Amino acid sequence: MKSIMFVCLGNICRSPIAEGCAKKLAQENSLDIKIASSGTGSWHIGEQPCVNSIKVCKFHNVDITNLRASQITKRDLLEYDLLVALDDNNLNHLKNLGATNIVKLGDYGYNSEDVPDPYFFNGFEGFEKVFTMIDECVHNLFEY
Repeated sequence: MKSIMFVCLGNICRSPIAEGCAKKLAQENSLDIKIASSGTGSWHIGEQPCVNSIKVCKFHNVDITNLRASQITKRDLLEYDLLVALDDNNLNHLKNLGATNIVKLGDYGYNSEDVPDPYFFNGFEGFEKVFTMIDECVHNLFEY
């Protein structure tokens, strides 16, 4: 596998965390893999990850400050060897776009659960929970 794209809804919280965790893991293991993230929605294109995603990543020595939100394109479906959806809604969206090279991140830990949107939790604690889930699943995905 030479390229992976993580996909969530807006590409400002969950998928940038996954991209950051995967890039750190690839760097630590000298893996030559193209890693990116995107969203199925368009409303955050060009924005930095949200403040709490940057904060939780920084706490875990993962730097995502230079990432910018983008929307997945049909070209991405062909360019990336693996598309990793963060939840069932995004998985279904990718299938509707015609993608076949898709997995759900939660399938690599947490009994196939969706990675929840941290905004549905109260405060920063949700971001910490989501980071922990993403980081574990990304490690398991790379081991697989």
